[in-house]
Amino acid sequence: MFIVDQPCGLGNPEKRTPVSEPTLSEQAYQRLRDLIVRLEFAPGDVLNEDSLQEQLSIGRTPIREALQRLAREHFVTVIPRRGMFVSGIDVSELSLLFETRTVLEPYAARLAAARGDQTLWTAMQQALNQATASQTADDLMAIDRTCHELMWRAAGNRFLTDTLDMLYAQSDRLWHLYLADVADMGEAVDEHATILDALQTGDGDRASDLVYEHIRVFDAQIRDAVTDRLASPLAG
Repeated sequence: MFIVDQPCGLGNPEKRTPVSEPTLSEQAYQRLRDLIVRLEFAPGDVLNEDSLQEQLSIGRTPIREALQRLAREHFVTVIPRRGMFVSGIDVSELSLLFETRTVLEPYAARLAAARGDQTLWTAMQQALNQATASQTADDLMAIDRTCHELMWRAAGNRFLTDTLDMLYAQSDRLWHLYLADVADMGEAVDEHATILDALQTGDGDRASDLVYEHIRVFDAQIRDAVTDRLASPLAG
């Protein structure tokens, strides 16, 4: 994950302090969340602190802090006297996820168009250049995420970035559950080339509209996949 540099002053969001190394707690959080998003820890799985320490080679306190953060973000459920479990994926909350992302992400695009610099746009172009027809859906999803992260970084608002990072991870988890084997991520990655053009030219309105449509299409794909899964005679 890209770490957003913090603004040095309210008057100039382009001035930023150096990026610090992630703490052990942050490392534990990122690694655990990635395992949950990629369904290596499936919904309902028990999360045991001792086992996680051994698996991640990270101490108890950072693991516990990471689990508490994941619980606040609804990736982990804590049941008193029973333990911690990977949260289920409630498809009924798809609309809430969609309506939140479609407000915040286009806003981030508008800020990015005004505040971003060529270094970030070059990095985004380099990420897009890695996309090939032979790449896996997971590889293309990683490129999609990189493009989003660079846009958030350009927006220069760490509070916005933290929220969007969590929302994207929830969307990513749904993608792995319903779409990883069937979705064509190539089109989604191609859309970022058009978004990049709007960002580079400083066209905030166009960037905002394009990002909104990008998220809308993704949401529609998830909804169609959920509907098909529920309609299957094997569903139950």
